[in-house]
Amino acid sequence: MLLGIDFCHSKRIMHRDLKPQNILINKKNILKIADFGLARAYGIPVKTYTHEVITLWYRAPEILLGQKQYSISVDIWSAACIFAEMINHKVLFHGESEIDQLYKIFQVIGTPNEITFPGSTKLPNFYQSFPIFTPSELSEIFIAFDPLGIDLLSKMLILDPNKRISAKAALKHVFLNSLIFVIVKNEKNSTENF
Repeated sequence: MLLGIDFCHSKRIMHRDLKPQNILINKKNILKIADFGLARAYGIPVKTYTHEVITLWYRAPEILLGQKQYSISVDIWSAACIFAEMINHKVLFHGESEIDQLYKIFQVIGTPNEITFPGSTKLPNFYQSFPIFTPSELSEIFIAFDPLGIDLLSKMLILDPNKRISAKAALKHVFLNSLIFVIVKNEKNSTENF
């Protein structure tokens, strides 16, 4: 999935609706990203976009907080939510409304402030009355998961979109490198058995 996202981003395209239903895998295990109906080209200067994008459970906090100028990091947030769902076999942030979605995110990642997400407290949908949640340890949520995988996930689920890992950098993460080695090794062993 990250290869496809990186390809889109390298062509200056934001998907803006990544969710499990838009990730297709065929019988040959070839993954395709589908439904580019909400996709937009991006560039400099950063344009103002609508916040009515991305299915609620996969929507980045900056959009939920009302930020009008956002970029490709919204796709990384969505990919992280999909990744987490694959690990735990359930939706990570299962909100029933935008405010409930924010609360679900804050309960895991922590309530944003000017240190963790500069400018967040000035966004239109940020309320000073938000409860202050401290970040949870992802290792406590994904108990049986590889620590390297948790490290990658933590880099994808950063509140500040400017500090969120890019698809290109994520592809170089040691967790994916070790995973690719295991897949290649298994494929080599399986062909040697025939």
